[in-house]
Amino acid sequence: MKRTAAKIRREYGPFPGVNDVGGVSFDGQRIWMATGASLQAVDPDSGAILGDLDILAEAGTAFDGENLYQITGSTIVKIDPGTGAVLTTIPAPDAAGDNSGLAWAEGSLWVGQHRGGKIHQVDPSNGVVLRTIESDRFVTGVTWVDGELWHGTWQDGRSDVRRIDAQSGEVLERIEMPAGTGVSGLESDGREQFFCGGGGSGKVLVIERPRQTE
Repeated sequence: MKRTAAKIRREYGPFPGVNDVGGVSFDGQRIWMATGASLQAVDPDSGAILGDLDILAEAGTAFDGENLYQITGSTIVKIDPGTGAVLTTIPAPDAAGDNSGLAWAEGSLWVGQHRGGKIHQVDPSNGVVLRTIESDRFVTGVTWVDGELWHGTWQDGRSDVRRIDAQSGEVLERIEMPAGTGVSGLESDGREQFFCGGGGSGKVLVIERPRQTE
């Protein structure tokens, strides 16, 4: 397994009135961050807040190329990012609310289960769990990039971002975060960077995605 230290390229925030950042997503133009009472859009160039959507947003966020998805406790809502209108609602995998990261890939939603240490592939039309990948750590953010499945962990004061085998769950690579820094949400920019929710720091961190040499 390959291990590297995280290379932090940039920090956004802290932002006024934002005490915690959970899920993060990226629509190609804006970084979306779940801040508890709302989803807020951040300009990736200036770091300025561009607007917000009035919806409960304490955990994972995803973008399917057109609409946003947001974990709201025991449900996942599909949202029109232009109007903030809720288009559909489906059940989240864990009814008790242990749902964390959220990603869109291959026509499915991928939902992290925090303390349960799982990633579920979910049918976005009805919430049915199609399959489950096990992890040996708490799962925070989840993202896909170039056919690779990555997820964040944050447990016992240590945090990392790891690439795993999407079939077996085997850990293939770990990016270890600096002491005192945690990953509460994760999203790729589709290229060489990851956006990481910083939990109670109220920040979004940008870390480098390692180049694959395998």
